[in-house]
Amino acid sequence: MTRVYSESKVKHLTRRGALGAGLAALAAPAVLRAETAPIKLGLIHPVTGALAFSGSQCRAGAQAAIADINAAGGIASMGGAKVEAMLGDAQGRPEIAASLVDQMAEGGAHAFVGCFASALGLAATQAAAKYNLPFSIDSGLVDSLTTRGLGNVFRLFPNASSVSADAMTALDTINKKAGSPAKSAVIVHEDSEFGTSSAKLTAAVLPKIGIEVKELIAHATPTRDFTNVALRIKSEKPDLVIISDYQNEYVLLARTLVQQRVDLVGTYSVAGGGFNLKFAKEQPTIAEGMMDFNHWYAPKNPRGIAFRKRIEDAGLTLTWEILFGYFAVQLLADGWSRAGSAGKEPTIAALNSSTFADHWMPYGPTKFTNGQNSGAHAVALQIQGGDMHVVWPDSFADTPAIFPRAKT
Repeated sequence: MTRVYSESKVKHLTRRGALGAGLAALAAPAVLRAETAPIKLGLIHPVTGALAFSGSQCRAGAQAAIADINAAGGIASMGGAKVEAMLGDAQGRPEIAASLVDQMAEGGAHAFVGCFASALGLAATQAAAKYNLPFSIDSGLVDSLTTRGLGNVFRLFPNASSVSADAMTALDTINKKAGSPAKSAVIVHEDSEFGTSSAKLTAAVLPKIGIEVKELIAHATPTRDFTNVALRIKSEKPDLVIISDYQNEYVLLARTLVQQRVDLVGTYSVAGGGFNLKFAKEQPTIAEGMMDFNHWYAPKNPRGIAFRKRIEDAGLTLTWEILFGYFAVQLLADGWSRAGSAGKEPTIAALNSSTFADHWMPYGPTKFTNGQNSGAHAVALQIQGGDMHVVWPDSFADTPAIFPRAKT
């Protein structure tokens, strides 16, 4: 049985000790209740099960945004209306994500944010479309989230096609700058919509930049042992391994490649779920020099630097999921502010015309077309010295790439 909880029960929902404490610090309830009716926002994420870490990070970002909005006086154009979170655990199951939408809609939800995984987002957005309630995608890359003609769905962040195209441009630039040491690749991906679509897009482009695709290797989530996968890769002798995985599998594969002494020019992932500061700090030898094309704050932006410190001071590790959750909520708040209403039609109209720029992501101007922001772009990242750095494009980079990767 699935349940929807108020934000005050976040500690019980997370069941993650330190993370629960961090969430509570970010989302401390206001002492005084606003006189105006609250805006009810459904947060739907997998906070238990195989995707719990990333789902909880998305939720933490969303709660940080809600705390900021309410601390600043709420939505001024609505008489200071506060935002009230409705929390739901999708448990990694699409049918539960859809059921939570129904429950929250019956409970008076004005809008939704979610759902970390594309498969969950596809189910939840379809359910929300029945009510024409606005849905702000935080994480979920597949193009079809915003290409199915659902007028209630908005994604501030890039889609899979954009990320994959930019990722290949970055890889081509970095590889050629180093004298083109990478001439072949094996792609490893989880077998759901996220990994499969990303792998297909990547495989189609690699030959165009002079990199032969030797094999595509799909695997289930969860996967507990990558020994056979690593041995298959080793037998192919590729220069690169390109990874599209969620948190646990990404880290386990990276560790197994090192354990099996797979000789590579480098590893490169596209929206790699496990490429984050947690990985960089907990397994520095394995993580050092790995590259990912993903989402991060603009590293030279003082607000982004301050936000990272705030998250770390709360006992959390900043990941792109936190940034996604945070700005998915802020996008909705900007829409409510300009519309002067949390009604579904005014909110959707405001989002369609949005030029939201109050963020510290490395993006261009916001412009929505069929719910997709065309101004959003990810960046190439590399773990160097136990930290994450932007290495492409030059306009946002804070350090050059080290490629080929130094031998471990």
